[in-house]
Amino acid sequence: MTTTKLRVLITRPQEKGRVLAQKLTQLGISARHQPLFSYQALADQYEIKQSLALSADPILIFVSVAAVNYAHLSYPLQHWQHAGVIAVGAATEKALQQYGLDQVICPQEHNSEGMLALPELADVSGRQIIIVRGNGGRELMAQTLRQRGAKVNYLESYQRIWLSLPRDIPQQWQAEQVNCIVITSNALLERIIELLAPLDEFWQKTCLYVVASERIAAKAKALGLQRVINACGADDQAITGTLLTL
Repeated sequence: MTTTKLRVLITRPQEKGRVLAQKLTQLGISARHQPLFSYQALADQYEIKQSLALSADPILIFVSVAAVNYAHLSYPLQHWQHAGVIAVGAATEKALQQYGLDQVICPQEHNSEGMLALPELADVSGRQIIIVRGNGGRELMAQTLRQRGAKVNYLESYQRIWLSLPRDIPQQWQAEQVNCIVITSNALLERIIELLAPLDEFWQKTCLYVVASERIAAKAKALGLQRVINACGADDQAITGTLLTL
């Protein structure tokens, strides 16, 4: 527990970050939204159709809400032929259901390790799998599924466009008394470290970092951040629940 009033910086992009900041404000937690990147569609309808045509009844794996939204924007999901659909987490599952995909599988642990533990992905020898994601990301899932004998392809439905921020943004955040930063991906962690470099005593030892997974927490500590809390999830419920206990 902390007696210091939390002033939280939300780094999630676009609407998701704004909605989380509003929820925290309604709960009495001071929150500011500063997106670090925006999204842009990457794959067009032709590329998606071609990818689907090369895979006979593939298992579709969606790794984020953005992957779902931009895939649907380019080619409506109800037209995608598949043998099954897997979502990395509850928010991604909900996004798929909004576009009419009801039979969606979702692991209890919302990351690559949780996906790989699903019984539906245990015996995939000879199966076609398409991982729908943004540009770049972890390779663990694809590598492991290939080791299990699956034929895995990526479909990158969107790309991140990093925003240009003022050089004095750390000073602006300190002037606003930001003392807690929410980080939901390693990419965001790396960008935060880049913006704050060189880390002074406040950002390294005093500021609290609420992260979405143990993997991000371990990396944050390795990069020199000393006050790191794992919210065990990137969804609003996990983050707000964690912040309410502080």
